[in-house]
Amino acid sequence: MTTHPISATNIPMESNLTRKPLWLITGAAGFIGARMVERCNERGFAVISADDLQAFSSRPEHSGLDFGTKVDFRDLWTWLAAHPGTRPDVVIHLGACSSTTELNVEFLRRVNVEYSQKIWDYCTRNSIPLCYASSAATYGGGELGYADDESAMDHLKPLNPYGESKRLFDVWAIEQEKKGSHPPAWSGHKFFNVYGFGERHKGGQASVVLHAYDQICKSGGVRLFKSHREGIAHGHQSRDFIFVRDVIDILEFAATHPVRRGIYNVGTGEARTFLDLTRAVFKSMGQPEQIEFIDTPEAIRERYQYFTQATTRKLRDAGYTRAFTSLEEGVKATVGQLEAFGRLRN
Repeated sequence: MTTHPISATNIPMESNLTRKPLWLITGAAGFIGARMVERCNERGFAVISADDLQAFSSRPEHSGLDFGTKVDFRDLWTWLAAHPGTRPDVVIHLGACSSTTELNVEFLRRVNVEYSQKIWDYCTRNSIPLCYASSAATYGGGELGYADDESAMDHLKPLNPYGESKRLFDVWAIEQEKKGSHPPAWSGHKFFNVYGFGERHKGGQASVVLHAYDQICKSGGVRLFKSHREGIAHGHQSRDFIFVRDVIDILEFAATHPVRRGIYNVGTGEARTFLDLTRAVFKSMGQPEQIEFIDTPEAIRERYQYFTQATTRKLRDAGYTRAFTSLEEGVKATVGQLEAFGRLRN
């Protein structure tokens, strides 16, 4: 895997060059968080991993990862106060409730908004660069497009409380910057449809790649939602699917460049259909296509997105030049990891 070169001149760190760079990663036991820890392991960085402690031991995909110092996310502030000499060089804030079906607005406010505000304030007080996870769910049905224009974020209308919680923090972050209260470098990242190895703990919220793989293993076929919108054929609902390795590359770039400020789309800039994705899974598994279309559940039918596609100009203007992994290549890599992991488990 080709990755960005890292040197002592482009890593934000203290004057002691003999010390390993130290990254604090929240949501470290999650899908993207664990892959971020994996990248830190590859780089030789030290890690403080914040998450629910039980999650570190309950997910077999974590085998072989070094999470460094593990801290329960609820105790993070107490732990940091008790270790004043431990100052991270970078904070990667990925911890959140990421369920698009969560309807408890108060819970989402505490976990996704207020906790993120504490992270922001900590980084501001201690002059630590911050990269945090936003979401393409902030764009709602896409009526206002998918441009990462910060001036338009007040007007976006997410389709669910999760998306709204992410939008609220984006707006708050921009307001704090205007007040002059912000980390020395900060960037928010609107993740589009991320897929890759290590999603199984997400259950129904995992990507269609994993669901398709599991269904093919079990029955030889895949079930996809019908289209309930005129002019869009079954299976032609489209998303901007992005491979998790590309997401990690972008976060590493933003943290080490560092990106000075702003909120950026994290997508490929190309929408692909669910049929494209499913056919890539069948091909990667060497299985014949067998697809059945079922009704979209009424509970989510009105909030279902039929199209997402990131604009990537802003990220490119910030200096990110790497090509994105194609859907076919990313699916093939994911299926390969799933099958290799299954063989190790059996």
